[in-house]
Amino acid sequence: MSDKIKTGNKGEEVAAQHLVSKGYEIVARNYRYKHAEIDLIVKKGNMLVFVEVKTRRQNNFGAPESFVTAKKAAKVIEGAEYYIFSIDWLGPIRFDIVAVSGYSSDLVEHFEDAFH
Repeated sequence: MSDKIKTGNKGEEVAAQHLVSKGYEIVARNYRYKHAEIDLIVKKGNMLVFVEVKTRRQNNFGAPESFVTAKKAAKVIEGAEYYIFSIDWLGPIRFDIVAVSGYSSDLVEHFEDAFH
């Protein structure tokens, strides 16, 4: 397994733990639909949240959240639309980013309602 994949997997685990500590329930991990992947789907109260996790060991080239492109956001939205339809979800939804930084994943930032 490459270092990039290991870093990403660790970041997703750190993000999941962070969200659980904030009262979120993990509904799904690495949900795939066609070419779309949603790192985490979580729920808090009646809100269903689709989470893109970005992990960087160093921020030399920018903060992790800055690497969520419009194309990536569109893919997450596409996957979310299918997921919502497949479970017949009628409640509110939100798209968040969790940014994980540092070699030991010591900095976690949660950006709520990061894109639409």
